[in-house]
Amino acid sequence: MGISGESPIRCDPGYNRLKSVQPMATRTRATLEDLMRVPGKAELVDGEIVYMPPAGDMPGRAGDSIFFSLHQIENTLGQGHAVSDNKAFRVDLPRRQSFSPDAAYYVGPRGGMSYYPQPPIFTAEVRSEGDYGPRAERAMAEKRADYFAGGTLVVWDVDLLSEDVVRKYSAADPGHPVVFRWGETADAEPAVPGWKMKVDDLFR
Repeated sequence: MGISGESPIRCDPGYNRLKSVQPMATRTRATLEDLMRVPGKAELVDGEIVYMPPAGDMPGRAGDSIFFSLHQIENTLGQGHAVSDNKAFRVDLPRRQSFSPDAAYYVGPRGGMSYYPQPPIFTAEVRSEGDYGPRAERAMAEKRADYFAGGTLVVWDVDLLSEDVVRKYSAADPGHPVVFRWGETADAEPAVPGWKMKVDDLFR
């Protein structure tokens, strides 16, 4: 896998992560340098490389639609840019060192050939098949808390199987999401001022 030493690896079908069975005493914490050598989409959490399988048809299309909509308003906003899937953002938290959202909007210094040096101001996490059940809900709540601790202002939880299609969580009030349903128009205020997206566009 191109990872030095015995860096632990987890496979993450959605958020139902399968942990390495290595004894804790023999583990070597993975680093961002290790993450750079890993093929495919992954994050660095608790010193472990967490793989994320490719998205399915509907979740992948929804993430692409969010990116495309954000990309269209870059010139209007005058700063920052839309970021599509499978990009990595650095963060310095006790349990997490990187994010890789399904779509995002970033305002900050560029990373050149390396990862983005800080988290995005807005991020969208689109649920896949494995992102359901109590364990998944806990993992997603933990990840949202990490986003807010890292400086992200708004996180979308996109659930294409629910009537509550988009749950918008804000750093200012993380316990009370704003819900957007079919036929409504979602926003990412205050992270992306003036941007709006029709919920129905997620299903194209």
